[in-house]
Order: sequence, then C-alpha cells, then structure tokens
Amino acid sequence: MWDDAFPSFLIGLREGLEAGLIVSILVATLVRSGQKARLPQVWTGVLAAIALALSFGAVLTFTAANLSGSAQEAFGGTLSLIAVAFVTAMVFWMRRSARNLSSEIREKVASALTMGGGVLVLTSFLAVGREGLETSLFLWTTARSAGEATGPAIGAGIGLVLAAGLCWGLYRRVLKINLTKFFTCTGVVLIVIAAGVLSYGLRDLQEGGVLPGSTAYAFDLSGSLDGGSWYATLMQGVFNITVTMTWLQVAAYVLYLALVMTLFVRGVRASAPKPAVAAAEKAPEPATEKAAESVTEKAAEAEPSSAPEPRPAGSRNRWLLPAALVAVPAVVAGVVIAASDGKPAAAGTVTVSDAKSDCGKGFSTPQPGQQTFQMHNAGSKTSEVYLVNPATNAVYGEIEGLAPGTTRPLTATIGSGDLAWRCVPSSGDPVTSATFHVSGGQSVNAVLPVSEDDLKGPLDQYKSYVNAGLATLLTQTQKLQADLHAGDLDAAKADWLTAHLQYSSLGAAYGTFADFDKKINGRADGLPDGVADKDFAGFHRLEYGLWHGQSASDLAPVADQLVTDVDGLGKAFPTQDFDPTDLPLRTHEILENTLQFELTADTDEGSGTNLATAQANLAGTQELLNVLTPLIQQRSPQLLGTVNADLKRFGDLLAGARHQDGSWTPVEQLDPSVRTQLNGATGQLLEDLAPIPDLLEIRKSA
Repeated sequence: MWDDAFPSFLIGLREGLEAGLIVSILVATLVRSGQKARLPQVWTGVLAAIALALSFGAVLTFTAANLSGSAQEAFGGTLSLIAVAFVTAMVFWMRRSARNLSSEIREKVASALTMGGGVLVLTSFLAVGREGLETSLFLWTTARSAGEATGPAIGAGIGLVLAAGLCWGLYRRVLKINLTKFFTCTGVVLIVIAAGVLSYGLRDLQEGGVLPGSTAYAFDLSGSLDGGSWYATLMQGVFNITVTMTWLQVAAYVLYLALVMTLFVRGVRASAPKPAVAAAEKAPEPATEKAAESVTEKAAEAEPSSAPEPRPAGSRNRWLLPAALVAVPAVVAGVVIAASDGKPAAAGTVTVSDAKSDCGKGFSTPQPGQQTFQMHNAGSKTSEVYLVNPATNAVYGEIEGLAPGTTRPLTATIGSGDLAWRCVPSSGDPVTSATFHVSGGQSVNAVLPVSEDDLKGPLDQYKSYVNAGLATLLTQTQKLQADLHAGDLDAAKADWLTAHLQYSSLGAAYGTFADFDKKINGRADGLPDGVADKDFAGFHRLEYGLWHGQSASDLAPVADQLVTDVDGLGKAFPTQDFDPTDLPLRTHEILENTLQFELTADTDEGSGTNLATAQANLAGTQELLNVLTPLIQQRSPQLLGTVNADLKRFGDLLAGARHQDGSWTPVEQLDPSVRTQLNGATGQLLEDLAPIPDLLEIRKSA
C-alpha cells in the first residue's frame, strides 16, 4: 500500500505546507494590522476552497463512472496529462516564488482590506483553492493508476497532517525549516513522479483509441520479471514504470524527465543567493522563514483584549458573500457524492418475472453508457435475468439466483442496437420482454451465449483423449509393476516418472475420476500417520519409497494396487457423467493446483520432478484449450493470443529446468530469480485464463 501512497503523501505534504504557509501569512498580516476581527473572513475563504476541492474530486469520480470502458480510458488519460501540467507549473512557480511569498501575500491582503470583506474572502479562497484543486486532480489520477483509492487516500492524509504539524511548529517557533531547500528537493521528486503519470496517461489514451501504438512495445519484460514482485510493485506504484511499456510511453517519459529536470535545476542554480559583496552587508534571510517567524511575533503582539471589539456597521451584509462561497461548493459536493457513491448512475427499477407481460416492466429506452438497473424479482421463483440482444442472444449483463421479493443491482454498458430482458425462472420456460432500440451509442462488446449443444463436440473430443490416455497409463503402470517385481529399482524410477506424467496430463478429468484419484495420486497430507499411513497409496507412495531407500519387495504390493486402480478407472470412466461446464472451469483449475502444489514443492516426495509434473499439467491445459478454441475464438479472439503467449512463456521457463540427461532441477534448488519468474508467469497465465469460464458459461435462451 505504501507504494501507491508515496506519491500522494508527497503531494499532500507539499501542497499542505504551501497552503498552510499562505494561511499563516494571511493571519499574521491581519493580526499585525489590528484587523483581528476580520479573521473569520479568512477561514471562510479557506473552508470554501476545501469544499470546492471536494466537489471537484466528486465530479471527477462521478463522471468517470458513467462512461464506457474506452471513454473512461480517454477521460483518465486526458486528466493525467492535465495533472502533469498542473504539477509542473506548481513546481516551477514555487521555485520562483518561495523567497517572495510573504511580501506578495501581504500586498494582496493590504489591497483586500481597502476593498471590503468579500475581497478578503476571495483572496484566501483563491490562494488556498489553487492548491486544493491541484491536490484533488493529482490524487484522483494517482488513485486511478493504482487501481484503488485506499493507499493514495492514506498517503495524502498523512502528508496533510504532517504539513499541518510543520506549520504549527513554525508558528510556535519549536522548529526551523529551510523551506527553499524543502520545495526544491520535493520538486525534484515530483518531476520524476510526474514523468510516470505522463507515461500512464498516454497509455490510457492509447487504450482508449485516442492515440496509436497501443501494441508497439518498446520492451516486454513480463517473461523475465515478475510483475507482482515487491520491486515491480514499487516501481509501478511510485514511478508508474511497468514491465511492459510502449514506445510512446518510454519516449514521453525520457523527454519529459530530461527537459523539465534540466530547466528546473538550471533555475535553482540561477536563483541561488550570491555571496555578500561586503562584510558589513548581511545576507537576507529567506522570506519564507521570515514569514514563519513573523507569524509568531505578530501573534504575540496581538494579545486578546478584555473588552469586546465593536461590531462594524453593515456586518450582516458582509457575511452574505462568505456564506454563499461556503454553501454553494458544499452543496454541490454533497449532491454529487450522494448521487454517485462511486457507482454508475441508477437507471430505475426493472421487474423480473416468469410472466411475459411483467418481465422487464419498468424499463424504458436507456441512454447510452454504463448504467445500473435495480432488478426486483416480483415472481414466486428464484430466477436468472439477462440483458440481451434478442436477435443474437448476446449478453450485456446478468444476475443469477435472484430470490423472490429481493432486489439486486445489475450494471451494464449500453451501446447502440436492440435490447431486451430475459427472465429465466429456476423451473419453467424463459421469457423475453419487448425489444427496445438504443441509438447514439458506441459499439459494445457482449458475450455470445453458450448452450450444452455447443459444448457437446468439445466434450466428446476430450473424452476420447482421456480414454486413450488411460489406456496408455495402464500399460505404463504395468511396466512399473514388472520393474518392482524384478527388483530393478533404477528402471522403476524411470518408469514411475513416465507413468506419473501421463496421469498428470489428464488433469481436466479429475472431477470425474471420483474416488480413483485419491487412490492413484493421493497425498500424505492430512493422514494420521503421514507417509507411513496405511491409506497412503498410489504414485506418491511409490515415489516416497523409491527415493527413500525402500526395497522393491516392499513396494511391489503398492504397484499391484496402483495397476488395479488404474484398470478400474479405465473401465469406469466411459460410464461416468461429465458435466459440460467442467471443461471451461478446468482451463483455470489445473494450473491453480500446479501453483498450489507443484510450484511449492508440496507434492515432492523425493524425486525432485515437480517441474516435470507442472509441464504435464501445462500439456493437459493446452489439450483442453485446443478443443475449446473454436468457441473462444468466436467470442474473444484477442484472449487466445494473450493466453497462447502466456503458455509459451511458462513452457519455456519449465523447459529451462530440464537437464540434457533428462533429469529436472528440484523446485527448492531453483535460483530464487528463476523461481520468482515461474511463479509470476503462472500467476499471469491464471489471470488471463480466468475469463474463460464466464465466457463459456451455459446460459438459457428463450
């Protein structure tokens, strides 16, 4: 979380200190000039500025939440560029103005005093409001690049609290800070962070289709670096440098950093104080430090009087403008925050029912964009409900298991075309509402439905693959059995690995192997006596014995039982039910088990071949994807390209652990960097495989 919090912490600290100094100078100037009665006007302007900043942040969140996916990318990218411009201007402005900040503010206050209370409120409002708007925009941008708001919010909060503490310390003279050096150092760091925000913003514009080159990568280190590692997370959170970047991102990052940093450093050197020309001349103290000291002096001079100060004439009218400046932004902020709540705009309540006349009742032609519908089940049966294109049955949004009398939100992105609601009760026929036509929106991707008939062909192909694999497995386990009965332990080790890898390549069928899997490939984990337990059997029991010096005569009965169980499985499998929905699920689950067991060495009983097993699991996953490819290609062709690249990367890393003599490096003996790469590649592959079950979920149609 600190990785995401640091940029916001720095902006909160810097902007908070800058605003705090301005307020301190305003207060000190009023106190010294004997205008203490007008201090509430300063605080009114400050509160109005804070309310405006909150309103601005709420509007950004509300606006982004109601845009389509590509529009959100374009919107976020544009605001990222604006944030970079603001931060850059802020850094250079403070570099130039730090020494003269106090005198400039005092001049503005003096002018305001001669023009009335409203101008004084406006002066404090504008002075603090600029920092507030910059902070809101930068925080929104960093939260979006981080993908979550908690870290940036915590970082900004800590920075603002620390800034308030520093301002109080300067006011009370309990500490002294060279503020010129402070703003210079933080300016250097912010320029580096802004370069990353610029790079991230350009990537958003590329993904939103505003800028070209979204696939023109300058480098792609995802195959050699773990994107989820601590160092990659640190670089991305603080500097927005990722393991994959386009040429446009890299060019913008380097050019911005080189140009802006050069100009900033030159400006710092040019504005450095020159040596005194005579011993009698004393170098002037920086105005920012003078301001901090003068605050204390002026406050000390203005001890509260025992007699109440007279109320100026016309004071009632004087508060109209301050009250309006506070109320208007506060009301806007409250309305926007209450309306958005971080969610897309609500689009009304829609009835779910098994009666055709009621299904979709309450739905009117929506506006394009992302919207949330409150789906209320007015029927007597638990139902599913889909927002579909009635001609193609493509699904734009869905809710499953909506109980009678309950209401749940359904969020969908609405584009141009025909839409209808499909209500699917737990028992009974699906019904579809009347069709509505939406115009003026963009083209929106939808999920083409999958039926049991669609999965029948892939299922039959996979059953044939498993049946053939089990026949081969029986032959291989019989050979292992013969080795042990002949007392040839070396041959048994080699044949054990061959048979075990064959079994591991059938991973997608585990759900139908029932109790046979526990007998054939069960683990010692959870057994009362561990590896010595009488129920520990199958491949891992043989592995433990072969690599822990047990005799062939002791292991032969285990092999006999293994052959019996494999033969029983081969006979039982053709008659067992295979749920078609298991096929898409297994594309993800096989490698989930690999990550949990093989890549942690949890299932290594001495052979050190867990990576060979992982390779067999990968082969099983590939076989499953082969039979599902036509269905995936029809619904998400780009996903297949991504998954295939991930499979190759993972396979290449596994192949690198195999030696020329056919042996494998045990997981626990891998170089830490290689092990990190393996885990990272597996995690990325799992992430890219995760959409397949939803993509190929069986949905009922009318």
